Amino acid sequence: MNFTFYGHSCFSIEVGGKKLLFDPFITGNELAKDIDINSIEADFILLSHGHGDHVGDLVSIAKRTGAQVIGMYETINWVQAQGVENCHGMNYGAFDFPFGNARLVPAWHSSGLPDGSYGGNPGGWLIKTAEGNFYFAGDTCLSMEMQLIPRYAKVDFAILPIGGNFTMNVEDAVIAAEFIQCNKIVGVHFDTFGYIKIDHDTARKTFSGAGLHLVLPAIGETISL
Repeated sequence: MNFTFYGHSCFSIEVGGKKLLFDPFITGNELAKDIDINSIEADFILLSHGHGDHVGDLVSIAKRTGAQVIGMYETINWVQAQGVENCHGMNYGAFDFPFGNARLVPAWHSSGLPDGSYGGNPGGWLIKTAEGNFYFAGDTCLSMEMQLIPRYAKVDFAILPIGGNFTMNVEDAVIAAEFIQCNKIVGVHFDTFGYIKIDHDTARKTFSGAGLHLVLPAIGETISL
């Protein structure tokens, strides 16, 4: 699977000929100023929650691409109110899509929408496909709920927040990797704001010391996972 990082918690994964875009927030991120959002393609857009740093570019990308937007029911109600018609609302549970099975799982965070309205519960995504499985934790602290992930599927890689303050930090993410029984971790939700800046070398060493591999892709970089 090809993974492209657009900064913060926004990334795209190409699987089964479909492009899955997660938490589109690019133009509001100074670190992603070189990314042209009009060049981003998507067949599906999956949302972890409704905060502005996760839905900032959602409406424009969804309308341009016609991608189906998938997320928590209350968040999707807001998306539809913005004029996006191709949507699928969920709650915690699983559903089969053309790219595979998507399970919305709990995350411990908050989820107010940009206009201050209620965004429903925050979540993460467990995606099962014919090419492999992966887990995106969304914005969350460390949670015992993560120990359920291996009961649902063996994941080939996981995308975890590592910046701290608003989410797990590096040390918490190491424990999370143990909970989900996954050795290959892609770090997200770091460096964007002052509160979540990290030392990259220290983060990698912390993971390697636990027998884990931490990937910190550059913004705009595409890697194979």
